Amino acid sequence: MYDWRKMTDRERQEALAARQAERRPWHGPPHQVTDERFYHLHAACYEHAPFLGLSVARMADFESELLNLLKSCCERVHAWCILPNHYHLLVETPGLKLTTGALGRLHGRTSFLWNREEGKRGRQVWHRCPDRAIRSQAHYWATMNYVHNQPVRHGLCTRWDQWPFSSAKDFLEAVGREEARRIWRAFPLLDYGKGWDDPEQ
Repeated sequence: MYDWRKMTDRERQEALAARQAERRPWHGPPHQVTDERFYHLHAACYEHAPFLGLSVARMADFESELLNLLKSCCERVHAWCILPNHYHLLVETPGLKLTTGALGRLHGRTSFLWNREEGKRGRQVWHRCPDRAIRSQAHYWATMNYVHNQPVRHGLCTRWDQWPFSSAKDFLEAVGREEARRIWRAFPLLDYGKGWDDPEQ
């Protein structure tokens, strides 16, 4: 299992440097969130097993493939975070079915590939991909905070910018740390996402 907590400082720096070399710039937020074009999507590995996090290379390859795929079906990816057993996205899309269909095909391809690599033919790898329409500007910013806080929430690191498979570092560089702190205080998570990590969900 890929476990960021067990990596040495040098290994973490090498992983971060590799991710930063592929600079994926964070784009500014929308001026208004007024229709159902903004969604929070998240998908988990079956029973929250760390199939995705088997290795740094697998996570990096999945992140690259996911973001490239989203270019074809979303107007913008506002935030993302890839974890060992699930991922979160905040996207702007003109067609939710187009996006979830593309994600479903990605799940199918990666399931086949990973099962072949591990000699686990027929194993279920993914479980569901729920979507939640963003209802307001406040919901948008709370979701932004939620997505970027995932590695901290799961104990993988202590700061957003320590996790390499996320848009958090670009976000912090774009808005500045003071503004990021203001957004965090203004749009607290409270019970946002409560129960989502249960294997049955």
